Amino acid sequence: MTTTFGVLRFPGSNCDDDALRAVDVVLAPAGSRGRIIWHKDRSLGDVDAIILPGGFSYGDYLRGGAIAAHSPIMDAVAEFAAGGGPVLGICNGFQILCERGLLPGALIRNESLRFECRDTHVVTSGRQTPFTRGIAAGAVLRMSIAHAEGRYVHPDPEALWRAGQVVFRYATPAGEVSADANPNGSVLGIAGICNEAGNVVGLMPHPERACEAVLGGGGQDGRAIFESALAGGGAA
Repeated sequence: MTTTFGVLRFPGSNCDDDALRAVDVVLAPAGSRGRIIWHKDRSLGDVDAIILPGGFSYGDYLRGGAIAAHSPIMDAVAEFAAGGGPVLGICNGFQILCERGLLPGALIRNESLRFECRDTHVVTSGRQTPFTRGIAAGAVLRMSIAHAEGRYVHPDPEALWRAGQVVFRYATPAGEVSADANPNGSVLGIAGICNEAGNVVGLMPHPERACEAVLGGGGQDGRAIFESALAGGGAA
């Protein structure tokens, strides 16, 4: 069975080709396919899952993701998500999903007020989603971050935690959540969340940059996120 991922492309996206390679080349032997969808399109076409990639859509004017959230294609993404379709937002894609209201909370300037680019570790928690169902609770993944507005905030983060919507938290290599392991000051060390239905997921680390051993750094831990979607044919 083939799972087709639609990878959105906005002006200023710079991880769209990386995401496309992950699902259209690296995981092709497992039945994965990918195609680019332009931000001015109004239809997603025949896809099983959607990826909003990282980058600096519209130059991050106003706020990260603020303008892209109102691109024509986002109406189709919202409809796809409302119908239970799996949607993954990575870095800038996470910001776009929050700005659009498809995920709760917001991403603001890092606590350091600096652009942070480094390898991080995240520990998996919360409910199963289309992008984590193949990952054991408590599993630690190594992936890189590269952002200036990655500090996740929410008026009631404990409620998110109780609802199982916190799916990734920054942690040490041993899986311990701590202030030292938190690269941007996110509340509760949150690196990724899902919506109430569990089919929309956003995270700041880059799984598409951790899919091939040749890349070094994060190795191949990010593959598990895309493989999870493949295991269910993309279905939520």
